[in-house]
Amino acid sequence: MDEIEIAPLTHPIAASIRVPGSKSITNRALVLAAMADGRSTVSGAGFSDDTRRMAAALGALGFTMVLDEAAARIVVDGRGGAIPVRGAQLDVGGAGTAMRFLLGFLTLGRGRFRIDGNQRMRERPIGPLLEALAALGVSVRAERNNGCPPVLIEIGEGGVSGGAARIDAAVSSQFVSALLMPAALWPRGVELTVIGEAGRPFIAMTLRMMERWGVGATMRDGEIVVPGGQRYAPQKDFAVEPDASSASYFAAAAALAGGSVVLEGLHACSVQGDIAFMALLERMGARIEWRPDGVRVSGSETALNGVDVQMGGMPDLVPTLAAIAPFCSSPTRIRGVAFIRHHESDRLRALTTELRRLGAAVNESEDGILIGPSRIGAAAIETYDDHRIAMAFAVTGLKTAGIRIKNPGCVSKTYPDFFRDLARLSNGRA
Repeated sequence: MDEIEIAPLTHPIAASIRVPGSKSITNRALVLAAMADGRSTVSGAGFSDDTRRMAAALGALGFTMVLDEAAARIVVDGRGGAIPVRGAQLDVGGAGTAMRFLLGFLTLGRGRFRIDGNQRMRERPIGPLLEALAALGVSVRAERNNGCPPVLIEIGEGGVSGGAARIDAAVSSQFVSALLMPAALWPRGVELTVIGEAGRPFIAMTLRMMERWGVGATMRDGEIVVPGGQRYAPQKDFAVEPDASSASYFAAAAALAGGSVVLEGLHACSVQGDIAFMALLERMGARIEWRPDGVRVSGSETALNGVDVQMGGMPDLVPTLAAIAPFCSSPTRIRGVAFIRHHESDRLRALTTELRRLGAAVNESEDGILIGPSRIGAAAIETYDDHRIAMAFAVTGLKTAGIRIKNPGCVSKTYPDFFRDLARLSNGRA
């Protein structure tokens, strides 16, 4: 399908939805399961292009897995820190988590590995992770010497011992998580100095998941210490939370269009930093009710308020907020997210371009965007093969007629059934 037109809502939302399992948690869980001593079962797993890429890469590395998409379950036979094959060619497509996490994971292997991705992945910087790995004695380099994939990594018979390193997380917190997870199995572990504030909640997520799988670490200010020589314990049933990033579109829809939606299985104590979007919507005037079965988000009877917000801790939700900002009663300023220019698209430029296409008043800066109250009109939205641009502007289409989303299939990266679930908002089922 070349494009899909979004049908505006004709009445307030009254729906309950359970979004798929978190991609971020699922891909971390697959790596942790592969490092554990024995068989683990990951339930509620999110099946998407990114998680399939991660599973396929682990399969190519010799790990035995059983994927049951109908049951949202993945069974992984861990090898206690060993990688079965001695060298491999891996292709992760556009899966950033797979690219970064696998580079750290491969330090547990022996031999020569090459990891590549699609054209956009070849443009996404990975230099800070390569530099940190090199400081730890790993033979690793960008094949084209440009700080981007493809990457070549070679591990000698002595393996990686660990030690002290510094890493710049200004571009991505995934660089940090990539080192933390395997470090527990290195003889010396890691003493990691983290520079930059990008995505700190995602680092906290990684550490909490490592703890759940039996590994200890300490974090204080910008210093993280993971003692070496630890072991990961297999999990008989590790339950993946529903994806808070995916839930944001439905939460924003209710806040914008009125009525309410219950997001099943999401709780205030979530390990996902993106759960903070609920508090942001509450600041804007939405009503948030935490319940035993999830969270209910309800719209207010008046227009939402604009906000001035630093979103470095939940960068994936910048498009969601930007897509509803023109309908607010006052301007919305999003700050501290220069690094999202290196995501699946240059998201600040993409948002600016498409909002202006809709008629919105927008000013783009190096690290953010300012969006004023605007009268939005019909348009065909370019998505730049970026799932979050597509899903965010679909929410805009619930309020304004004539909005068409080009290349809607790009949402398969994280949420293949998104448009089906969005359509169900109108009949109260999702």
